[in-house]
Amino acid sequence: MSPTQQDPAQRWHFVAIGGHGMSVLAEIALEQGHRVTGSDQVEGEETLRLRERGARVDIGHAAEQVDGADVVVVSTAIPGTNVEVVRARELGIEVVHRSVAMARLAAGRSFYAVAGTHGKTTVSAMLAVALHDGAGADPGAAIGGTVLGWGSGSRVGTGPFVAEADESDESFLNYAPSVAIVTNVEADHLAHYTGGLPQILAAFEEFTRRIVPGGLLVAFAGDEGSLRVARTAAGEGVRVRTYGQEAAPDLGVAGTEHVLLTDLALTGASAGATLTLHRDGVAVLDPVRIDVAAPGLHTILDAAAAWAAALEATDGSPASALAVAEALTAFRGAGRRFETVGEADGVRVVDDYAHNPRKVENAVRAGRLAVGDGRLVVLFQPALFTRTRDFAEEFADALDGADAVVVTDVFGSREAPIDGVTSALITDAEPAERAERGAMPFLLVPDRLDAARRAADLAGPGDLVMTVGSGDVTLLAPVVLERLAARAGGAE
Repeated sequence: MSPTQQDPAQRWHFVAIGGHGMSVLAEIALEQGHRVTGSDQVEGEETLRLRERGARVDIGHAAEQVDGADVVVVSTAIPGTNVEVVRARELGIEVVHRSVAMARLAAGRSFYAVAGTHGKTTVSAMLAVALHDGAGADPGAAIGGTVLGWGSGSRVGTGPFVAEADESDESFLNYAPSVAIVTNVEADHLAHYTGGLPQILAAFEEFTRRIVPGGLLVAFAGDEGSLRVARTAAGEGVRVRTYGQEAAPDLGVAGTEHVLLTDLALTGASAGATLTLHRDGVAVLDPVRIDVAAPGLHTILDAAAAWAAALEATDGSPASALAVAEALTAFRGAGRRFETVGEADGVRVVDDYAHNPRKVENAVRAGRLAVGDGRLVVLFQPALFTRTRDFAEEFADALDGADAVVVTDVFGSREAPIDGVTSALITDAEPAERAERGAMPFLLVPDRLDAARRAADLAGPGDLVMTVGSGDVTLLAPVVLERLAARAGGAE
Protein backbone atom coordinates (compact mmCIF):
# COMPACT_ATOMS: atom_id res chain seq x y z
CA MET A 1 0.00 0.00 0.00
CA SER A 2 1.34 3.44 -0.88
CA PRO A 3 1.81 5.88 2.00
CA THR A 4 -0.73 8.67 1.90
CA GLN A 5 -1.91 11.46 4.12
CA GLN A 6 -4.77 9.22 5.25
CA ASP A 7 -2.36 6.46 6.38
CA PRO A 8 0.01 8.05 8.92
CA ALA A 9 1.34 4.72 10.15
CA GLN A 10 3.84 4.53 7.30
CA ARG A 11 7.55 5.17 7.61
CA TRP A 12 9.20 7.28 4.92
CA HIS A 13 12.98 7.13 4.50
CA PHE A 14 14.72 9.93 2.57
CA VAL A 15 18.16 9.34 1.06
CA ALA A 16 20.13 12.63 1.15
CA ILE A 17 17.49 14.14 3.41
CA GLY A 18 19.47 17.35 3.96
CA GLY A 19 19.04 18.64 0.42
CA HIS A 20 16.58 21.50 -0.04
CA GLY A 21 14.10 19.53 -2.11
CA MET A 22 14.22 16.45 0.10
CA SER A 23 14.13 18.27 3.44
CA VAL A 24 10.97 20.15 2.44
CA LEU A 25 9.23 16.88 1.58
CA ALA A 26 10.43 15.33 4.84
CA GLU A 27 8.97 18.26 6.79
CA ILE A 28 5.62 17.88 5.08
CA ALA A 29 5.61 14.13 5.70
CA LEU A 30 6.29 14.79 9.39
CA GLU A 31 3.49 17.34 9.63
CA GLN A 32 1.09 14.90 7.97
CA GLY A 33 1.83 12.38 10.71
CA HIS A 34 4.24 10.05 8.93
CA ARG A 35 7.29 8.62 10.65
CA VAL A 36 10.36 10.04 8.92
CA THR A 37 13.92 8.77 8.80
CA GLY A 38 16.74 9.74 6.51
CA SER A 39 20.43 9.92 5.88
CA ASP A 40 22.91 12.40 4.52
CA GLN A 41 26.64 12.62 4.10
CA VAL A 42 27.03 15.79 6.17
CA GLU A 43 25.32 17.52 9.06
CA GLY A 44 23.70 20.85 8.24
CA GLU A 45 20.92 23.26 9.10
CA GLU A 46 18.31 21.11 7.39
CA THR A 47 19.28 17.87 9.15
CA LEU A 48 19.39 19.61 12.52
CA ARG A 49 15.96 21.18 11.99
CA LEU A 50 14.44 17.88 10.90
CA ARG A 51 15.82 16.18 14.00
CA GLU A 52 14.28 18.85 16.18
CA ARG A 53 10.93 18.19 14.50
CA GLY A 54 11.05 14.49 15.23
CA ALA A 55 12.85 12.85 12.32
CA ARG A 56 15.60 10.29 12.82
CA VAL A 57 18.52 11.47 10.73
CA ASP A 58 21.74 9.48 10.36
CA ILE A 59 24.94 10.97 9.02
CA GLY A 60 26.38 8.64 6.42
CA HIS A 61 24.64 6.06 4.25
CA ALA A 62 24.28 2.51 5.58
CA ALA A 63 22.17 -0.36 4.30
CA GLU A 64 20.56 -1.18 7.63
CA GLN A 65 19.13 2.34 7.95
CA VAL A 66 16.29 1.50 5.55
CA ASP A 67 15.24 -1.62 7.46
CA GLY A 68 11.60 -1.29 8.45
CA ALA A 69 10.83 1.53 6.02
CA ASP A 70 7.66 1.40 3.93
CA VAL A 71 8.97 3.62 1.16
CA VAL A 72 12.37 5.06 0.26
CA VAL A 73 12.51 8.46 -1.43
CA VAL A 74 15.41 9.40 -3.72
CA SER A 75 16.33 12.17 -6.13
CA THR A 76 17.94 11.85 -9.54
CA ALA A 77 21.30 12.58 -7.93
CA ILE A 78 21.17 9.30 -5.94
CA PRO A 79 22.64 6.41 -7.97
CA GLY A 80 21.05 2.99 -8.02
CA THR A 81 24.26 1.65 -6.46
CA ASN A 82 23.69 3.59 -3.22
CA VAL A 83 23.79 1.02 -0.41
CA GLU A 84 20.44 2.11 1.00
CA VAL A 85 18.75 1.88 -2.40
CA VAL A 86 20.27 -1.54 -3.03
CA ARG A 87 19.10 -2.79 0.38
CA ALA A 88 15.59 -1.39 -0.10
CA ARG A 89 15.19 -3.25 -3.37
CA GLU A 90 16.53 -6.45 -1.85
CA LEU A 91 13.89 -6.18 0.87
CA GLY A 92 11.11 -5.33 -1.58
CA ILE A 93 10.71 -1.81 -0.20
CA GLU A 94 9.28 0.61 -2.73
CA VAL A 95 11.82 3.17 -4.00
CA VAL A 96 10.27 6.32 -5.49
CA HIS A 97 11.57 9.54 -6.98
CA ARG A 98 10.93 12.64 -4.89
CA SER A 99 8.48 13.93 -7.52
CA VAL A 100 6.34 10.83 -6.98
CA ALA A 101 6.53 11.39 -3.23
CA MET A 102 5.45 14.99 -3.76
CA ALA A 103 2.44 13.93 -5.79
CA ARG A 104 1.41 11.51 -3.05
CA LEU A 105 1.75 14.11 -0.33
CA ALA A 106 -0.56 16.38 -2.34
CA ALA A 107 -3.03 13.66 -3.34
CA GLY A 108 -6.65 14.78 -3.59
CA ARG A 109 -5.85 18.50 -3.71
CA SER A 110 -5.64 21.09 -6.46
CA PHE A 111 -2.01 20.97 -7.54
CA TYR A 112 -0.25 24.15 -8.68
CA ALA A 113 2.97 23.19 -10.49
CA VAL A 114 5.49 25.93 -11.25
CA ALA A 115 7.83 25.10 -14.13
CA GLY A 116 10.40 27.00 -16.17
CA THR A 117 14.11 27.25 -16.74
CA HIS A 118 14.31 29.97 -14.10
CA GLY A 119 12.06 31.74 -11.62
CA LYS A 120 10.46 28.62 -10.13
CA THR A 121 11.32 29.24 -6.49
CA THR A 122 10.34 32.91 -6.43
CA VAL A 123 7.09 32.33 -8.31
CA SER A 124 6.23 29.34 -6.09
CA ALA A 125 6.86 31.38 -2.94
CA MET A 126 4.85 34.31 -4.26
CA LEU A 127 2.00 32.03 -5.29
CA ALA A 128 1.84 30.29 -1.92
CA VAL A 129 1.75 33.64 -0.11
CA ALA A 130 -0.84 35.01 -2.55
CA LEU A 131 -3.08 31.99 -2.02
CA HIS A 132 -2.79 32.24 1.75
CA ASP A 133 -2.80 35.98 2.38
CA GLY A 134 -4.79 37.11 -0.65
CA ALA A 135 -7.15 34.34 -1.74
CA GLY A 136 -7.88 33.17 1.81
CA ALA A 137 -6.91 29.60 1.00
CA ASP A 138 -4.96 27.26 3.26
CA PRO A 139 -2.26 26.14 0.82
CA GLY A 140 0.32 23.46 1.16
CA ALA A 141 3.72 24.11 -0.37
CA ALA A 142 6.98 22.39 -1.20
CA ILE A 143 9.38 25.12 -2.25
CA GLY A 144 13.13 24.76 -2.78
CA GLY A 145 13.95 27.88 -0.78
CA THR A 146 12.90 29.53 2.45
CA VAL A 147 9.80 31.71 2.23
CA LEU A 148 10.74 34.73 4.30
CA GLY A 149 8.19 35.01 7.08
CA TRP A 150 7.58 31.25 7.14
CA GLY A 151 11.02 30.10 8.23
CA SER A 152 11.04 27.25 5.70
CA GLY A 153 9.78 26.31 2.26
CA SER A 154 7.25 23.78 3.46
CA ARG A 155 3.64 24.06 4.53
CA VAL A 156 1.03 21.33 4.90
CA GLY A 157 -2.25 23.23 4.76
CA THR A 158 -5.54 21.72 3.64
CA GLY A 159 -6.16 23.58 0.38
CA PRO A 160 -4.33 23.87 -2.94
CA PHE A 161 -0.78 22.57 -3.03
CA VAL A 162 2.07 24.60 -4.61
CA ALA A 163 5.26 22.92 -5.79
CA GLU A 164 8.20 23.56 -8.05
CA ALA A 165 8.10 21.28 -11.09
CA ASP A 166 11.66 20.30 -11.96
CA GLU A 167 12.37 20.01 -15.66
CA SER A 168 16.05 19.09 -15.25
CA ASP A 169 15.38 15.33 -15.31
CA GLU A 170 11.82 15.39 -16.71
CA SER A 171 10.46 14.43 -13.30
CA PHE A 172 7.82 17.16 -13.71
CA LEU A 173 6.05 14.66 -15.94
CA ASN A 174 5.03 12.81 -12.75
CA TYR A 175 2.54 15.57 -11.88
CA ALA A 176 -1.07 16.12 -12.93
CA PRO A 177 -1.51 19.81 -12.15
CA SER A 178 -4.76 21.72 -11.89
CA VAL A 179 -2.77 24.86 -12.64
CA ALA A 180 0.62 24.83 -14.36
CA ILE A 181 2.91 27.83 -14.75
CA VAL A 182 5.64 27.98 -17.38
CA THR A 183 7.86 31.02 -16.83
CA ASN A 184 10.27 30.38 -19.71
CA VAL A 185 11.86 27.58 -21.70
CA GLU A 186 15.55 27.83 -22.56
CA ALA A 187 18.49 25.52 -23.18
CA ASP A 188 19.79 24.09 -19.90
CA HIS A 189 20.55 20.70 -18.34
CA LEU A 190 22.14 19.58 -21.59
CA ALA A 191 23.71 16.56 -19.90
CA HIS A 192 20.16 15.19 -19.76
CA TYR A 193 18.66 16.86 -22.82
CA THR A 194 21.24 15.72 -25.34
CA GLY A 195 18.88 16.76 -28.12
CA GLY A 196 19.13 20.38 -27.00
CA LEU A 197 16.33 22.93 -27.01
CA PRO A 198 13.95 20.94 -29.27
CA GLN A 199 13.98 18.07 -26.76
CA ILE A 200 13.44 20.50 -23.87
CA LEU A 201 10.48 22.11 -25.63
CA ALA A 202 8.99 18.69 -26.30
CA ALA A 203 9.27 17.85 -22.59
CA PHE A 204 7.47 21.06 -21.61
CA GLU A 205 4.74 20.39 -24.16
CA GLU A 206 4.32 16.93 -22.66
CA PHE A 207 4.15 18.53 -19.21
CA THR A 208 1.18 20.67 -20.27
CA ARG A 209 -0.58 17.52 -21.48
CA ARG A 210 -0.58 16.40 -17.83
CA ILE A 211 -2.85 19.32 -16.86
CA VAL A 212 -6.17 17.91 -15.64
CA PRO A 213 -9.32 18.53 -17.73
CA GLY A 214 -10.58 22.03 -17.04
CA GLY A 215 -7.21 23.07 -15.64
CA LEU A 216 -5.18 26.13 -16.55
CA LEU A 217 -1.79 26.88 -18.10
CA VAL A 218 -0.22 30.22 -17.16
CA ALA A 219 2.63 31.10 -19.54
CA PHE A 220 4.94 34.07 -20.10
CA ALA A 221 4.21 35.67 -23.46
CA GLY A 222 7.58 37.41 -23.63
CA ASP A 223 9.61 34.21 -23.96
CA GLU A 224 9.72 32.41 -27.29
CA GLY A 225 9.90 28.98 -25.69
CA SER A 226 7.03 29.37 -23.23
CA LEU A 227 4.90 31.03 -25.91
CA ARG A 228 5.41 28.03 -28.20
CA VAL A 229 4.36 25.74 -25.36
CA ALA A 230 1.28 27.91 -24.78
CA ARG A 231 0.30 27.75 -28.45
CA THR A 232 0.64 23.98 -28.49
CA ALA A 233 -1.42 23.63 -25.31
CA ALA A 234 -4.15 25.97 -26.54
CA GLY A 235 -4.36 24.05 -29.79
CA GLU A 236 -4.85 20.85 -27.81
CA GLY A 237 -7.75 22.29 -25.82
CA VAL A 238 -5.98 23.46 -22.66
CA ARG A 239 -7.25 26.70 -21.14
CA VAL A 240 -4.40 29.23 -21.37
CA ARG A 241 -3.72 32.52 -19.58
CA THR A 242 -0.58 34.36 -20.73
CA TYR A 243 1.10 37.34 -19.08
CA GLY A 244 3.62 39.98 -20.09
CA GLN A 245 4.27 43.54 -21.20
CA GLU A 246 3.32 42.63 -24.73
CA ALA A 247 -0.17 42.71 -26.20
CA ALA A 248 -2.04 39.43 -26.00
CA PRO A 249 -0.45 36.89 -28.35
CA ASP A 250 -2.51 35.12 -30.98
CA LEU A 251 -2.76 31.51 -29.79
CA GLY A 252 -5.06 30.52 -32.62
CA VAL A 253 -8.12 29.81 -30.48
CA ALA A 254 -10.89 31.86 -28.88
CA GLY A 255 -11.30 32.32 -25.15
CA THR A 256 -7.65 32.74 -24.21
CA GLU A 257 -6.76 35.23 -21.51
CA HIS A 258 -3.84 37.61 -21.07
CA VAL A 259 -2.54 39.58 -18.09
CA LEU A 260 -1.13 42.82 -19.49
CA LEU A 261 1.51 44.69 -17.50
CA THR A 262 1.57 48.48 -17.93
CA ASP A 263 2.99 51.49 -16.07
CA LEU A 264 6.16 49.64 -15.08
CA ALA A 265 8.21 51.23 -12.30
CA LEU A 266 11.67 49.74 -11.71
CA THR A 267 13.87 51.22 -8.98
CA GLY A 268 16.81 50.06 -6.95
CA ALA A 269 14.48 48.88 -4.21
CA SER A 270 11.31 47.73 -5.94
CA ALA A 271 9.58 46.61 -9.10
CA GLY A 272 5.97 47.46 -9.88
CA ALA A 273 3.33 47.39 -12.59
CA THR A 274 -0.39 47.70 -13.21
CA LEU A 275 -1.99 44.37 -14.17
CA THR A 276 -5.18 43.95 -16.19
CA LEU A 277 -6.78 40.63 -17.11
CA HIS A 278 -8.15 40.45 -20.66
CA ARG A 279 -10.18 37.76 -22.41
CA ASP A 280 -10.16 37.84 -26.19
CA GLY A 281 -8.80 41.38 -26.00
CA VAL A 282 -11.44 42.73 -23.61
CA ALA A 283 -10.66 43.67 -19.99
CA VAL A 284 -12.63 41.43 -17.61
CA LEU A 285 -11.30 42.72 -14.29
CA ASP A 286 -10.44 46.16 -12.97
CA PRO A 287 -6.71 46.92 -13.12
CA VAL A 288 -4.69 46.20 -9.97
CA ARG A 289 -1.31 47.51 -8.87
CA ILE A 290 1.53 45.36 -7.54
CA ASP A 291 4.78 46.83 -6.21
CA VAL A 292 7.22 44.22 -4.90
CA ALA A 293 10.03 45.25 -2.56
CA ALA A 294 12.80 43.75 -4.71
CA PRO A 295 14.49 45.12 -7.82
CA GLY A 296 14.41 43.84 -11.38
CA LEU A 297 11.95 43.39 -14.22
CA HIS A 298 11.98 39.64 -13.60
CA THR A 299 10.59 40.29 -10.10
CA ILE A 300 7.38 41.94 -11.27
CA LEU A 301 7.00 39.35 -14.03
CA ASP A 302 7.22 36.63 -11.38
CA ALA A 303 4.55 38.45 -9.38
CA ALA A 304 2.34 38.63 -12.47
CA ALA A 305 2.63 34.87 -12.94
CA ALA A 306 1.65 34.30 -9.31
CA TRP A 307 -1.30 36.70 -9.57
CA ALA A 308 -2.55 35.06 -12.76
CA ALA A 309 -2.44 31.63 -11.15
CA ALA A 310 -3.83 32.64 -7.74
CA LEU A 311 -6.98 34.04 -9.38
CA GLU A 312 -8.05 30.41 -9.88
CA ALA A 313 -8.55 30.07 -6.12
CA THR A 314 -10.78 33.16 -5.87
CA ASP A 315 -14.40 33.93 -6.76
CA GLY A 316 -13.18 35.96 -9.73
CA SER A 317 -14.42 39.26 -8.34
CA PRO A 318 -12.51 42.55 -8.58
CA ALA A 319 -12.24 42.59 -4.78
CA SER A 320 -10.58 39.18 -4.66
CA ALA A 321 -8.20 40.10 -7.48
CA LEU A 322 -7.22 43.21 -5.53
CA ALA A 323 -6.68 41.18 -2.35
CA VAL A 324 -4.28 38.86 -4.18
CA ALA A 325 -2.40 41.88 -5.58
CA GLU A 326 -2.09 43.39 -2.11
CA ALA A 327 -0.70 40.12 -0.75
CA LEU A 328 1.95 40.13 -3.47
CA THR A 329 2.88 43.73 -2.72
CA ALA A 330 3.45 42.66 0.89
CA PHE A 331 5.57 39.65 -0.17
CA ARG A 332 8.85 39.65 1.77
CA GLY A 333 10.90 37.44 -0.52
CA ALA A 334 12.42 33.98 -0.75
CA GLY A 335 15.70 32.86 0.74
CA ARG A 336 18.74 33.27 -1.50
CA ARG A 337 16.73 35.25 -4.05
CA PHE A 338 18.44 38.65 -3.91
CA GLU A 339 18.52 38.22 -0.14
CA THR A 340 20.32 40.87 1.88
CA VAL A 341 22.76 39.13 4.23
CA GLY A 342 23.98 42.26 5.97
CA GLU A 343 25.95 45.48 5.71
CA ALA A 344 29.38 46.46 6.99
CA ASP A 345 31.69 49.41 6.33
CA GLY A 346 29.00 50.96 4.16
CA VAL A 347 28.86 47.93 1.85
CA ARG A 348 25.69 45.89 1.41
CA VAL A 349 26.10 42.14 0.87
CA VAL A 350 23.44 40.22 -1.07
CA ASP A 351 23.21 36.48 -1.77
CA ASP A 352 21.51 35.06 -4.86
CA TYR A 353 20.90 31.50 -6.08
CA ALA A 354 21.24 32.36 -9.80
CA HIS A 355 23.01 29.53 -11.60
CA ASN A 356 22.23 29.64 -15.31
CA PRO A 357 23.12 32.51 -17.66
CA ARG A 358 19.70 34.16 -17.76
CA LYS A 359 19.33 33.99 -13.98
CA VAL A 360 22.81 35.45 -13.52
CA GLU A 361 22.00 38.22 -15.98
CA ASN A 362 18.79 39.04 -14.08
CA ALA A 363 20.64 39.03 -10.76
CA VAL A 364 23.33 41.36 -12.08
CA ARG A 365 20.71 43.72 -13.50
CA ALA A 366 18.90 43.75 -10.15
CA GLY A 367 22.18 44.46 -8.41
CA ARG A 368 22.91 47.30 -10.79
CA LEU A 369 19.51 48.85 -10.06
CA ALA A 370 19.96 48.39 -6.32
CA VAL A 371 23.44 49.92 -6.06
CA GLY A 372 22.57 53.10 -7.94
CA ASP A 373 25.70 55.22 -8.28
CA GLY A 374 27.81 52.73 -6.34
CA ARG A 375 29.90 49.90 -7.73
CA LEU A 376 28.66 46.34 -8.15
CA VAL A 377 31.05 43.53 -7.18
CA VAL A 378 29.98 39.98 -8.05
CA LEU A 379 31.53 36.83 -6.58
CA PHE A 380 30.37 34.02 -8.86
CA GLN A 381 30.67 30.28 -8.36
CA PRO A 382 29.59 28.28 -11.42
CA ALA A 383 27.64 25.11 -10.62
CA LEU A 384 28.15 21.84 -12.51
CA PHE A 385 31.01 21.09 -14.88
CA THR A 386 28.68 20.36 -17.78
CA ARG A 387 26.89 23.70 -17.42
CA THR A 388 30.22 25.53 -17.16
CA ARG A 389 31.43 23.78 -20.31
CA ASP A 390 28.23 24.41 -22.25
CA PHE A 391 27.59 28.03 -21.24
CA ALA A 392 30.96 29.62 -20.39
CA GLU A 393 30.56 32.45 -22.92
CA GLU A 394 26.97 33.09 -21.88
CA PHE A 395 28.03 33.32 -18.22
CA ALA A 396 30.75 35.80 -19.14
CA ASP A 397 28.24 37.96 -21.01
CA ALA A 398 25.81 37.79 -18.09
CA LEU A 399 28.48 38.90 -15.61
CA ASP A 400 29.69 41.76 -17.78
CA GLY A 401 27.22 44.19 -16.22
CA ALA A 402 29.13 44.17 -12.92
CA ASP A 403 31.94 46.63 -12.21
CA ALA A 404 34.11 43.89 -10.72
CA VAL A 405 33.77 40.12 -11.14
CA VAL A 406 35.52 37.45 -9.08
CA VAL A 407 35.04 33.88 -10.30
CA THR A 408 35.92 30.97 -8.03
CA ASP A 409 36.15 27.21 -8.59
CA VAL A 410 33.28 25.19 -10.06
CA PHE A 411 30.87 23.63 -7.58
CA GLY A 412 30.63 20.12 -8.99
CA SER A 413 27.69 18.87 -6.91
CA ARG A 414 26.70 15.47 -8.27
CA GLU A 415 29.10 15.62 -11.23
CA ALA A 416 32.65 14.32 -11.55
CA PRO A 417 35.25 16.78 -12.89
CA ILE A 418 35.66 17.01 -16.65
CA ASP A 419 39.14 17.39 -18.12
CA GLY A 420 39.78 20.95 -19.18
CA VAL A 421 36.60 22.33 -17.61
CA THR A 422 37.36 24.94 -14.97
CA SER A 423 36.15 28.41 -14.09
CA ALA A 424 38.90 29.73 -16.36
CA LEU A 425 36.58 29.02 -19.28
CA ILE A 426 34.40 31.86 -18.01
CA THR A 427 37.14 34.37 -17.24
CA ASP A 428 38.81 33.61 -20.58
CA ALA A 429 35.51 34.42 -22.30
CA GLU A 430 35.39 37.94 -20.85
CA PRO A 431 33.80 40.19 -23.50
CA ALA A 432 36.36 42.24 -25.44
CA GLU A 433 34.18 45.33 -25.00
CA ARG A 434 34.94 45.24 -21.28
CA ALA A 435 38.56 46.23 -21.83
CA GLU A 436 37.57 48.77 -24.47
CA ARG A 437 35.42 50.65 -21.98
CA GLY A 438 38.11 50.50 -19.30
CA ALA A 439 36.28 48.12 -16.97
CA MET A 440 38.16 45.96 -14.51
CA PRO A 441 39.10 42.53 -15.95
CA PHE A 442 37.45 39.41 -14.54
CA LEU A 443 39.46 37.87 -11.70
CA LEU A 444 39.93 34.10 -11.41
CA VAL A 445 40.44 33.15 -7.75
CA PRO A 446 40.05 29.37 -7.39
CA ASP A 447 40.23 29.27 -3.59
CA ARG A 448 36.82 30.19 -2.20
CA LEU A 449 37.98 31.99 0.93
CA ASP A 450 40.54 33.97 -1.03
CA ALA A 451 37.81 34.85 -3.52
CA ALA A 452 35.55 36.13 -0.73
CA ARG A 453 38.32 38.28 0.71
CA ARG A 454 39.19 39.65 -2.73
CA ALA A 455 35.56 40.57 -3.39
CA ALA A 456 35.35 42.39 -0.06
CA ASP A 457 38.57 44.27 -0.74
CA LEU A 458 37.22 45.50 -4.07
CA ALA A 459 34.19 47.16 -2.45
CA GLY A 460 33.97 50.54 -0.77
CA PRO A 461 31.24 52.53 1.01
CA GLY A 462 28.12 52.74 -1.12
CA ASP A 463 28.98 49.60 -3.08
CA LEU A 464 27.18 46.26 -3.30
CA VAL A 465 28.77 42.81 -3.15
CA MET A 466 26.76 39.86 -4.47
CA THR A 467 27.58 36.19 -3.92
CA VAL A 468 25.98 34.35 -6.83
CA GLY A 469 25.50 30.64 -7.51
CA SER A 470 23.55 27.57 -6.42
CA GLY A 471 26.46 25.88 -4.63
CA ASP A 472 28.17 26.62 -1.34
CA VAL A 473 29.05 30.15 -2.42
CA THR A 474 26.27 31.16 -0.03
CA LEU A 475 28.68 30.34 2.81
CA LEU A 476 31.01 33.05 1.53
CA ALA A 477 28.58 35.93 2.09
CA PRO A 478 29.31 35.93 5.86
CA VAL A 479 33.04 35.76 5.07
CA VAL A 480 32.69 38.90 2.95
CA LEU A 481 30.82 40.61 5.78
CA GLU A 482 33.46 39.63 8.34
CA ARG A 483 36.20 41.02 6.12
CA LEU A 484 34.32 44.28 5.69
CA ALA A 485 33.58 44.54 9.42
CA ALA A 486 37.22 43.90 10.28
CA ARG A 487 38.25 46.63 7.87
CA ALA A 488 35.77 49.04 9.42
CA GLY A 489 37.18 48.23 12.84
CA GLY A 490 40.72 48.84 11.74
CA ALA A 491 41.77 45.18 11.87
CA GLU A 492 44.12 43.67 9.33
